[in-house]
Amino acid sequence: MIFKIGIFAFLKYFTLNRKIKLIWDFRGPNAKQTAKHHSIHLKEFANLENLMFHEIDIQEKNPVLCIAFITVDEKDMKIYRDALQPHRGEIAT
Repeated sequence: MIFKIGIFAFLKYFTLNRKIKLIWDFRGPNAKQTAKHHSIHLKEFANLENLMFHEIDIQEKNPVLCIAFITVDEKDMKIYRDALQPHRGEIAT
């Protein structure tokens, strides 16, 4: 029984310390500029709310698709998700 409790505590600790990447998709000829502008607002929000984050950046997938993203700890993910309403999210690698 003690061994099982130890495993569950470990799993709970491990899953709550994952990094989550919250993503916003931008499409069209101005996708890159829009994603850059959105990333500025992500930084402003994090600083204004005194929230931790690991990375805020953009990725150009192709000339008409670009994403803005913020990587946060799973424990803070709900605060960001509820306030900023990302298009999608994934576990960061």
